[in-house]
Amino acid sequence: METMIPILKTPLGLLHEGDCMSMLSQIGSETVDLAFADPPFNLGKSYTSKINDALHEEDYLTWCQQWLDEIIRAVKPGGAVFLWNLPKWNLQLGAYASRSLTFRHWITVDIKYSLPIQRRLYPSHYSLLYFIKGDRPAIFHPDRLPVPCCRHCGGEQRDYGGYKDKMNPKGVSLTDVWTDIPPVRHAKYKKREANALSLKLMDRIVSMASDPGSLVLDPFGGSGTTFVAAELNGRRWVGSELDCTDVIARFDDLGPDRAHLSELHANNNVLST
Repeated sequence: METMIPILKTPLGLLHEGDCMSMLSQIGSETVDLAFADPPFNLGKSYTSKINDALHEEDYLTWCQQWLDEIIRAVKPGGAVFLWNLPKWNLQLGAYASRSLTFRHWITVDIKYSLPIQRRLYPSHYSLLYFIKGDRPAIFHPDRLPVPCCRHCGGEQRDYGGYKDKMNPKGVSLTDVWTDIPPVRHAKYKKREANALSLKLMDRIVSMASDPGSLVLDPFGGSGTTFVAAELNGRRWVGSELDCTDVIARFDDLGPDRAHLSELHANNNVLST
């Protein structure tokens, strides 16, 4: 494959514009600490890159397996791999990844993007699969969350059996059901027309499975949320996108994302806000 030259360089990262397979082929084996993949969902959507988002099911899964093989090759022993997709696809991609990786968690992220569908349950969550390469994670320090409160009255939703005084002062343990990740709809945070990942989501993943100086890989950069989370948290990063216009524009002014991240961190690892 032709060598790709980064279209954007930052103090910590490299962004390539083009096909992810070309970029992945340039990543050294066992050099990546954390890989995150948010591929197109094959829903027939239109993208500025003009990709075919309506492949035959077998063709879509074959393509996914190709880039997944490259990710697995690139990740270090003990490194983490996160797959973000619809449950329909992650069910099959998870089975494939399990041949080479160790399954850790199926994380349910409660986000209602779509409309109800007749004769089916209302789809209201995305699947986030978490794997590691090897038997145990080299890095694992999930954030703790404040005691959840009612958004209407402000009262605590649980009394914890009267043992709140014995709880960890840094907050409640993170579970594998995330109900606090908002869809990115507000113009203040939305960086492109297509759906964008929440900075809160990517900050949580980056904080959980990497350390300052770790290398984070994302072959489907989208609006650049993974890269922003990595850059602002002091992680090295590398990735690609077919059309990097939105990512470059975002990195031209990281001030809003920096302020947003500061707000997020103020509400992590404390028992009460």
